[in-house]
Amino acid sequence: MAHLAFDFGEKTIGVAVTEPRAGTASPLGTVRARNGVPAWDALDALVREWRPEGFVVGLPLNMDDTESEMSRAARRFGDRLEERYGTAVIFADERLSTFEAVGRGGGHATAAQVIAETWLGTL
Repeated sequence: MAHLAFDFGEKTIGVAVTEPRAGTASPLGTVRARNGVPAWDALDALVREWRPEGFVVGLPLNMDDTESEMSRAARRFGDRLEERYGTAVIFADERLSTFEAVGRGGGHATAAQVIAETWLGTL
């Protein structure tokens, strides 16, 4: 079953879908956020459409493996996802995902795809 992957941001949240059995991930788009609070109606629609088995949230760790304020915000977002949808959240290291996404010519949704691919690589 599909998982939705997220590149959390204070203003924009990138979204990708991944199919673990097939080992694939594809960017879906972005969801607007205000001060880290997502447009829940847009997320509700994605969850209804994809019926994900789980969520993967990128965790922006510092290069020395410590957490930043943004890491803590991503964890809060993941906690809210789990509470709202009753679906398990997995946190995946997203260091350098933005760099990789830009290298592919993409934005936040491509960063979410990179996060999903990183997670798939751990399975």
